[in-house]
Amino acid sequence: MPLRVSNLQLPVTVPESELPQHLAQRLGIAPDLLTRWRILKKSLDARSARDLKFVYTSLVEIPDEVLNSEAVQRRLKSDIQSFAPPTFDDPANGQLPLQHRPVVIGSGPAGLLAGYYLAWKGYCPLILERGPAVKERVPAVRDFDRGGRFDRENNYLFGEGGAGCFSDGKLTCRLEGPDVEWVLERFVECGGRSSIVYENRPHLGSNKLPMICRNFRRKIEALGGEYRFGCRLEGLDIREGRVCGLQTSSGYLPTNHAILGIGHSARDTYQALYDQGVPMIQKAFQLGLRIEQPQDQINKHKYARSEYLSLLGAADYTLQARGEKDVFTFCMCAGGIIIPSISEPEMFCSNGMSNSRHDTPFANSGVMVTLEPHEFGSNHPLAGMHLQQRYEAAAFKIGDANYHCPIQTAKDFLKHRTPDSHAKLDCSYERGVRPVALDQVIPPIVANAIRQSLPILDHKLRGDFLKNAILVGPEMRGSSPIRIDRTLESRQCPNIDGLYPVGEGAGYAGGIVSAAVDGLRSARAIVRDFAPLVQPLSHLVNS
Repeated sequence: MPLRVSNLQLPVTVPESELPQHLAQRLGIAPDLLTRWRILKKSLDARSARDLKFVYTSLVEIPDEVLNSEAVQRRLKSDIQSFAPPTFDDPANGQLPLQHRPVVIGSGPAGLLAGYYLAWKGYCPLILERGPAVKERVPAVRDFDRGGRFDRENNYLFGEGGAGCFSDGKLTCRLEGPDVEWVLERFVECGGRSSIVYENRPHLGSNKLPMICRNFRRKIEALGGEYRFGCRLEGLDIREGRVCGLQTSSGYLPTNHAILGIGHSARDTYQALYDQGVPMIQKAFQLGLRIEQPQDQINKHKYARSEYLSLLGAADYTLQARGEKDVFTFCMCAGGIIIPSISEPEMFCSNGMSNSRHDTPFANSGVMVTLEPHEFGSNHPLAGMHLQQRYEAAAFKIGDANYHCPIQTAKDFLKHRTPDSHAKLDCSYERGVRPVALDQVIPPIVANAIRQSLPILDHKLRGDFLKNAILVGPEMRGSSPIRIDRTLESRQCPNIDGLYPVGEGAGYAGGIVSAAVDGLRSARAIVRDFAPLVQPLSHLVNS
């Protein structure tokens, strides 16, 4: 049986290629007795700025006679244990016949992995995407950043890959286990670097995500799946409590199985589904502002030795301040930029991203507060969405009605000081900024919580959090304020057989990987019960 070797701490200057020697030393054996080894987890211990270390957890295989030797058995303890990794749940195809192929609505992370798994198992899924293919998205968002018009179907949030395609590409996930590993392996297969499988805070980079989304599509199509771009869901055909088809902007589509991966910004779709009686409830969500500092300032704070920057790249941070309402940093983009996160005309919302090289002079992060349903101001299931729209509309208006980003120095925000509207503030947001009082773009309870927390966060970073910092906002797309109800076992909406809500938009995930896993699991529920339309091609793809 393999051994799991935990808490192996090595200076960051030690390359991974030397890890077998250190594993063997921990086990008290010669390195050539390691039959196989692989890293399960790798994280950074940054408690000492002058002595940064990587902490490894590894899976090691050695011959049975060596494993059973007295020397190795003596070393078995809490951080060296026998370990049988759990296996990926890949059920045999079910037997119930399918009348129509399953349809996946949305090509974000949840829809992408649902479509991949269904295609891999022989179900010929049809993937609907309201926006265009990624090759058309890239020039569209670049044109918008340079001052072009807003396209409500081709932007940072809609199109192939969904909002995930132009997100920061962080793959951090609280979930663990074989489903997560399977998803990460698919990202590697489609162009991600191999280390994302074991890094504690893996990052694909915004520049690589479009290519990865395209590669996923090519694999899905090779396995019998089909994409339809420019096809927006407009309603469900529900008869006797069962999905029988979909009304779309491209016409009617018959199906009895629809995986609903619409994302958290498809507000028109939320409204259409609510009007049809799809069960929805309010859900707590995160909102706030985004803070930006010079990246060099963060690097100097975290790295006390010059070689660390070349070894580790731009430094990041994760901070939290507890209070009447907790405040935390979210989606920290080292060497990144601030971008728009807009899905409707005449509204404004901010976000952040960074490329794989983390090579801009800016660091930015969300400064977020969790708003509970009782703070939405209404009992309506869509009240959180309406609150988002109200403040995003205000942000657009005060941003010169031209998608300029509302901005304020952190010092002015703390002192309730209205900035000079003509002040020149340095910011990575390309389209243009507008100095304003940011209290206008977030609820008072959120503004008060952020004001109380900023000095605490600054203290934790020893004065390097607020120094030279600007704030922009609002940031409201970190999670969905709505949950589409589903049953635990079937993963379908109660009283609507065949409708599988998944991902962030349905309120069941909080990032790329968790959304992808959620989509995978609903696709697996279909596979478990129903027979494929064609002979599975999964044997042609690495599992």
